[in-house]
Amino acid sequence: MLNRPASDTQITHARRLWLYAVAVLVMAFLILPTFVVIPMSFSDSRFLRFPPQGFSLRWYESYLTSPEWMQATWVSLKVAVLTTLLATPLGIAASYGLHVSRVPFSRVLTIALISPLIIPIIILGVGIFYLYVRLGVVNTIPGLVMAHTILAIPFVVVTVSSGLQQYDSNQELAARNLGASRWTAFRTITLPQIRGSIVAGGLFAFITSFDEVVIALFISGGQNTTLTRRMFTGLRDEIDPTIAAISSLLIVLSVIMLLILVLSNRQK
Repeated sequence: MLNRPASDTQITHARRLWLYAVAVLVMAFLILPTFVVIPMSFSDSRFLRFPPQGFSLRWYESYLTSPEWMQATWVSLKVAVLTTLLATPLGIAASYGLHVSRVPFSRVLTIALISPLIIPIIILGVGIFYLYVRLGVVNTIPGLVMAHTILAIPFVVVTVSSGLQQYDSNQELAARNLGASRWTAFRTITLPQIRGSIVAGGLFAFITSFDEVVIALFISGGQNTTLTRRMFTGLRDEIDPTIAAISSLLIVLSVIMLLILVLSNRQK
């Protein structure tokens, strides 16, 4: 750490202390709710209470032994995996097509692809519900996958487009000049070099689907109720500490996803 600037234009760490303090405050604001939920999940109280008066694993046992919670978890996992498998290749294809295209309205197409990030989710939920009623796919796995794919594709497009912007496309052009087809050049030259962005996009797609609740409130139900919808219903109808246990497990899942992303980027 420099106590004195090496030049007149250099800013030392001491002058950045206010920026570091702001960053710490923002991180604390984002992380502190986690330190409230996790202790409550180990409470022996029948109601959500912080700080907990006693220690117990009863709410984790209640979740793991409940057929309803397990069914909802299985539905969310299945929908999230299918959404990832569908949204990731579609997002890669869209990003690559927009990256190599020279059409004048490519920016308009980009905005259209990421529009689900801009439009309020409640509006999308209402529109998808009325469309699904006509199609007869409300409360079905395919309906959930299609709806979640709409939400997940923008994340894949943004992350993969970022990777393509940092990649030198002349390498792919050289491969094509040597006789490789566009698909072969993309698969053997471009794809390995944007692998980190693809993994990030896939993880974002999975988390987006698994954590989504608003659209699930409209189009999921019965045997195809998602975990997040059941959690929302549990909070509305009865304050069940099992929800705190599930939330803690979801936090652990998110941390694991983040570690996978960091490790994949280190291997680039």
